[in-house]
Amino acid sequence: MSVWLVLGALLAVAAVLVVSLPFLRNPDAPERLDELAPSERRRLELAEERDRVLAALKELEFDHRTGKISDEDYRELVGPLRRQAAEALRALERAPKERDPDVRLRVRG
Repeated sequence: MSVWLVLGALLAVAAVLVVSLPFLRNPDAPERLDELAPSERRRLELAEERDRVLAALKELEFDHRTGKISDEDYRELVGPLRRQAAEALRALERAPKERDPDVRLRVRG
């Protein structure tokens, strides 16, 4: 009986180590947004804006389908939201991508 208890305890310790390994592996990685490079911070802001606008569009379309918003109100609101979504997507595509110095291209020969 005690052998199974010891094996169970060892298995539990091993599971904790496996789960915590990604958190212990790279202590130099930025943990806060203010530690990101300016270009990466800008890309994150643009991605958040894109997500907000797309969520608003999705909610507007749902409210229209369920009858909470009239056809007239829907037509009035959907245009500006679609333009904002398109602008956010274009800005995100134009935003410079910062290369990670730890990422190296591997050439197969």
